[in-house]
Amino acid sequence: MAIALADLLNARHVRLGLRSRSAENAIRELVELLAATEEIAEPQNFAAEVIAREQKSPSVVELGVAFPHARTDAVPDILLAIGRKTAGVPFGAEGTRANLIFLIGVPQRLVNDYLVCVGALARIARNDEYRSRLLRAATPEELVEILRSASSPEGS
Repeated sequence: MAIALADLLNARHVRLGLRSRSAENAIRELVELLAATEEIAEPQNFAAEVIAREQKSPSVVELGVAFPHARTDAVPDILLAIGRKTAGVPFGAEGTRANLIFLIGVPQRLVNDYLVCVGALARIARNDEYRSRLLRAATPEELVEILRSASSPEGS
């Protein structure tokens, strides 16, 4: 059975006030959230793989949203961490600021499920109403609930 976006959402993997001022540090900060729940055996390796991928093929920031990711067996399952920073974090070759960052780790065996989940996130992020609600969410739980609602068949 395919993995749904709702299966990846965890309020403990959301940081509404990212401290980082660079893409690399934001990636590390989000990996720390995942590592705190013991979802990743070797978080430093995972962070290094995401950063290396960003250097080789930078994330495109569209509407203030970035999707840094790595296809790697450093993670056991698809993992998602979400960061938000009002001032934004510069990403990509252009240094465009991302206010919402969806960090995704995916093992090679789950690439098809990853494409479904990132597609769902991208559709939600392109929707002005949902994106605005995500930017205003007061708690990690509220942000997760917005994503859950938006990804349900009734929310689409």
